[in-house]
Amino acid sequence: MGQSEQSLDRLSVLLHALPTECMPMTLSELDGYVTGVLACPDMIPPSEWLPHVWGETGEAGFPDQKTAEETIGAVMAHYNSVADAITHALWIEPIYEVDPNSDETLWEPWVDGFTRAMGLRPDTWSHLLDAADEETQATMIFIMALQDIYIGKSNFTDDEIDEIDREAPDLIPNCVATILHQSRPELAGQVPANLPGQPFKAGPRPGRNDPCSCGSSRKYKQCCGRN
Repeated sequence: MGQSEQSLDRLSVLLHALPTECMPMTLSELDGYVTGVLACPDMIPPSEWLPHVWGETGEAGFPDQKTAEETIGAVMAHYNSVADAITHALWIEPIYEVDPNSDETLWEPWVDGFTRAMGLRPDTWSHLLDAADEETQATMIFIMALQDIYIGKSNFTDDEIDEIDREAPDLIPNCVATILHQSRPELAGQVPANLPGQPFKAGPRPGRNDPCSCGSSRKYKQCCGRN
């Protein structure tokens, strides 16, 4: 079971309380980051990935022991929550930021976090890309293309970027599921199997502008899709 909205709100507050000059991760960046850590074929210990959460220096600058314990505990609780989702379903629900002015779903921080996690083991991910099937290769290339769009290095046209921008929030969970099927094959037997010999296909989820399945009468992006 995922974390409660209250727990996620508290985690977000704790991350925002870190020294801004160090550029600590936001909740969305952290969510993408721990997903990338967990999707990696190699086991990456917290001692290696955790300092990057605090920012560029790797130093959190906690004001006291109590704050340090609460913040680290909240980050690890989220890590465990994502790990549980991956273990039980090979499926994640990304936490995206939402522009308060336009209500636009912002996928960029999540992708930035995921690709930063890939940067912890570049050789491992490069080997996976070379060894993966065509669908997974295309998926990994797409994730990296999203990062290029985010940092302004994309070769796509403006119209193509606009189209990708609209579709990315709904495509990312499927991309992660496809990658997990290749990068964490030991988990594949713990979830319902697809047809023999067929590439992994993640199940659909509501579109951002579809009515939310929880019955709230609001759009998915304004309800359950916010988290």
